[in-house]
Amino acid sequence: MTSDPIDPDLASRRLAHESLEQDDPTGWFERLYSAASEGAAVVPWDRGTAHPLLVDWVETADPHGAGQRALVVGAGTGWDAELVADQGYDTTAFDISPTAVETAEQNHPDSKATYEVADLLDPPPEWHRAFDLVVEIYTVQALPIPLQPEATAHVADFVRPGGTLVVIAAARADNAPDSSVEGPPWPLTRAAIDAFTTSDLKLIQLDRSPSPNDPTLYRWRAEYLRD
Repeated sequence: MTSDPIDPDLASRRLAHESLEQDDPTGWFERLYSAASEGAAVVPWDRGTAHPLLVDWVETADPHGAGQRALVVGAGTGWDAELVADQGYDTTAFDISPTAVETAEQNHPDSKATYEVADLLDPPPEWHRAFDLVVEIYTVQALPIPLQPEATAHVADFVRPGGTLVVIAAARADNAPDSSVEGPPWPLTRAAIDAFTTSDLKLIQLDRSPSPNDPTLYRWRAEYLRD
């Protein structure tokens, strides 16, 4: 007798809702990665490779990271961080889940990146405007909507003067009410994408493209530059 396949979206939502009921909106990340490490769950966003929209950005922008620092937000099992490190950046990649960090280090034993456990909602103060490139993929949208503005502000704060921020997220129409979204994820509206901007962090490129897995779903890729 074979067991039914794991539905990664349902499993992650169940864990998230259990954490929310316990007033612990970020605790489900560790529970999910821990369960995945034991074969009892699947991480929905773990593609086994870097995100295609990040790959495309690297191929188009052709960044040269030698002598520069990069930060990968919510690095998970490390595939995006490895791509960034391969561009020559001194790369720090963090996740709130210790198991995710351990898995990333196991997946990439010869990595040029440094993996750390850290909380986006309470980041190390020394990361303030410290990075030439910041990459945020699917982390803010994995947080409940009331926490997204704080997380967004921290992401923007990591970018040094002259630095670049790349954000990739699921897209939601601005007229779709928060109450209509059963997360995770809680996709970002255009207004939420604009919220990464500040007086000196400007949106310079924004693409909205259909998901290759479901053409009815769309994804943002936004690029920002700090003056």
